Amino acid sequence: MVVAMAVDALVGWPAPLFARIGHPVTWLGRLIAAIDAAWNRASDRPALRRAAGVAGALVVIALAVAIGWIVQLVLFSGWIQIALVGILAWPLVALRSLYDHVAAVATPLQAGDIAGAREAVSRIVGRDPAALDEAGIARAAIESLAENASDGIVAPVLWGALFGLPGILGYKAINTLDSMIGHRSERHEAFGWAAARIDDVANFIPARLTGFLFVLLAPQRSKALSCMTRDARRHRSPNAGWPEAAMAGALGVRLSGPRIYHGSVTNEPWLNDGARDPHPADIVEGLTIYRRAMLLLAGLLAILGFA
Repeated sequence: MVVAMAVDALVGWPAPLFARIGHPVTWLGRLIAAIDAAWNRASDRPALRRAAGVAGALVVIALAVAIGWIVQLVLFSGWIQIALVGILAWPLVALRSLYDHVAAVATPLQAGDIAGAREAVSRIVGRDPAALDEAGIARAAIESLAENASDGIVAPVLWGALFGLPGILGYKAINTLDSMIGHRSERHEAFGWAAARIDDVANFIPARLTGFLFVLLAPQRSKALSCMTRDARRHRSPNAGWPEAAMAGALGVRLSGPRIYHGSVTNEPWLNDGARDPHPADIVEGLTIYRRAMLLLAGLLAILGFA
């Protein structure tokens, strides 16, 4: 996993490579979309749709784990296997991509280009960008950074460290299922129930680990720890609140709160309520904490690996 993190930090997933072969997550997405189209029938009763969703999620996860297990089984042993597994796991670690996407919001926002910042933030969040002012854009970028540090790096790396390719592939299948069918819409309320619950379980430890990594690297650790332990459970997600609350305390800003999705206002509670709204410079500071946290994670994994 340290090899995977290092390769991704250096080169990311190059656009020409994506244009040529796509990405493992897009491959999983096609399978999930096909199962959704075939098995999620509006004419079926909710109980039957939920059962079909359970079966579909298990099929996708089992297939991903099986592929990872077979590939890892036929690889060489020793240092060659470590290098090969790391290279194969590299596309499943979104270390550089997350940094680049969030930095792309900070750059125009610092220059006063609100329109450019709105366009950049629309690529990483689902809320309506037209309704966001400077503070709203900064808040959305920081929240995305904190949550996706857990979902996109810490969680896959942790499951990969525990179980190798089967672990990291299985996790990416779970996470992709949740992002595609795990939301509460009329179509996926029943069919995506299992995907959402499995994702909650898979991210339980990684989300809390990410929060503690942010606390350790915070300028004022006590404030970050206090905010995380106090406010994490106020978040609508059982997991995302931990890294987001830790980052809010680390930066001394308030996150979450009311936001607009598809023209409707959702009244989410504030994390670190009473603190100031974030500024563009807070995105840069958040990226610094993120970068150091990922270096710390890689260092801890390297120590465990050699031990």
